Amino acid sequence: MMRRGLALLPLGLLLLAVAEISVFVAVVHALGAFWALLIIAASSVAGLALLRREGIRGWRAFRAAAEAGRPPGPQVSNSLVGLLGALLLAVPGFVSAAAGLLLVLPPGRILARRGVERATERRVSSAVAGDLFGPRHVRVRQADPVDEPAPAPASFGAPGSIGPGEVVEGEIVR
Repeated sequence: MMRRGLALLPLGLLLLAVAEISVFVAVVHALGAFWALLIIAASSVAGLALLRREGIRGWRAFRAAAEAGRPPGPQVSNSLVGLLGALLLAVPGFVSAAAGLLLVLPPGRILARRGVERATERRVSSAVAGDLFGPRHVRVRQADPVDEPAPAPASFGAPGSIGPGEVVEGEIVR
């Protein structure tokens, strides 16, 4: 799956370049060349300033979590999303600046951070994910009797057993 993504990278970069040029030409026609270049320069300077700030903030949050004995995963994923957003702002172009702005602002940052965490959890073992992101909150549902055979009558209703359709909420610690 990773090789397919790498194979499509040149095509994606070509499409991004065409989109950036098209949007730049449209903005030049709408606002003028001076304003278009000023907006690109301002977004690049802001992106460079954010790169430094996000890097320092991410490192401090990571160290604070490590020193407090908390899982560093949420701080790391939040910092990675912030750094990517700042990097996209620093790259000259309207499309990349818009994507970077979405990743820097809180609603987009939260969604992207959750996506990074979900992707990481799919690729690593549950033990590693627990070490990175802390205990997971899960919902456990017993399958319908049609899907799976019913439990043995002696154990059904025993202390700690789950009845049909009941929901047990808890945390996976290890």
